[in-house]
Amino acid sequence: MMNKKKRKISDEAIIETILQMCAAAGPEGKVKPEDVAVELYPEDWQSLVKRIRLTARQLAEAGHIDILRKGEPADPHDFKGVYRLRIKPTFL
Repeated sequence: MMNKKKRKISDEAIIETILQMCAAAGPEGKVKPEDVAVELYPEDWQSLVKRIRLTARQLAEAGHIDILRKGEPADPHDFKGVYRLRIKPTFL
């Protein structure tokens, strides 16, 4: 059995990818966190989902993105389930 080496994804890479994908989608677009994970690490994207959620929360607190639940901005400290990310127009 071969032991696959896990790739290290930096926090900076996660932040950059979230912001790039959200900016590319524009203020009307939405980005799925899973798509960010696949972009960063297609072979093992599930391993990044928790970190993307935490990073998204930090970016929302900093005023760079909105976390959307059912199409509406959600409280970054209190959201559950399926969510999407959207760039804030002021950040573009």
